Amino acid sequence: MRLFLALSLPDDVRAELADATAPLREAAPHARWTPEAKLHITVRFLADQSDDFVSRAVPVLTRAAANTAPLTLALKGLGAFPTWSRARVVWAGVGYEPRLELLHHDLEVACMSLGLEVEGRPFRPHVTLARLEPSEASMVRAIRLAARGRRVRATFPCTHVDLMQSTATPAGHAYTRVAAIPLGSSR
Repeated sequence: MRLFLALSLPDDVRAELADATAPLREAAPHARWTPEAKLHITVRFLADQSDDFVSRAVPVLTRAAANTAPLTLALKGLGAFPTWSRARVVWAGVGYEPRLELLHHDLEVACMSLGLEVEGRPFRPHVTLARLEPSEASMVRAIRLAARGRRVRATFPCTHVDLMQSTATPAGHAYTRVAAIPLGSSR
């Protein structure tokens, strides 16, 4: 199964984010926009894993997440990876929260203990709004222009990390929560 760790957004924050970015979707309706119900913050991609991985991973991930008390996170601003001029991913940023960085680190160490390789890139927490192809330059320009002056601001509590399964379907990827891993459970 294809797995990842995510921080889920509350429904009201997803709706607020969708409303705030509606002009971007209107400017480029053919971009591959993330459906509102699937908006989340990816903490760590775990790739394809064997059926027994979940039973081995949940206790290890739970111990790692216990070191971080529940968080309050803030969505701030819009951007693109790698840059707006060469956008492949359009995102909503997550405001700096040192404990989120520590949580990511602890989960990365836990993943290494489960036999996964280090991701090897900086952790840049964000919500993926759309994915673009390099050949879609006019679409990138339209989204970038629509993003100018848009304010994305939302604050929400985060009490757990979700272990998610991604399953390919004819309609796109379906996400299923396999386990909710509580933050700060050792306190």
